[in-house]
Amino acid sequence: MALKEGWRGRFYEDFEVGDVYPHPLGRTITRTDNIWFTLLTQNTAPIHFDAHYSAQTEFKRPLVDSTFTLALVTGQSVIDVSQNVFANLGWDEIRLPHPVFEGDTLYSQSEVLEKRESRSRPNVGIVTVRTTGYNQDGVVVITFKRTLLVYKRGQAPVIPRPRLGPES
Repeated sequence: MALKEGWRGRFYEDFEVGDVYPHPLGRTITRTDNIWFTLLTQNTAPIHFDAHYSAQTEFKRPLVDSTFTLALVTGQSVIDVSQNVFANLGWDEIRLPHPVFEGDTLYSQSEVLEKRESRSRPNVGIVTVRTTGYNQDGVVVITFKRTLLVYKRGQAPVIPRPRLGPES
């Protein structure tokens, strides 16, 4: 049996402007996700956690906290975009064109918009992507640009891996 190396994400050299990465995992949002995230972040807007209040709105049900949507879709992109991140530099142009509801399943993809060498840190490069999140019906629910510093190959901290096999 051969031991195969797992996916360790992209390094700066792996990004090409125009590439699109469909992120592999979808995630269904539960009522508990929405309530916990809303309360953990001290968001007191009842539209997110009060079903009686929400029933009186045009949506007739609770809306998912939009910062949860941002966090979830960002998280979905990590495997392809920022597994080897040095630091996030910012999120820009965040748009929420359609509401997200409890029970929706979100999927996402990212497109590489720009990349350049860092002038102050030779071990990283700067990458900007546009990430799009959409629901189970293919309706876009969020878009944003994210800029980050990504390690160059051979420059990231080493993740210790135990050796497994007969000699262990």
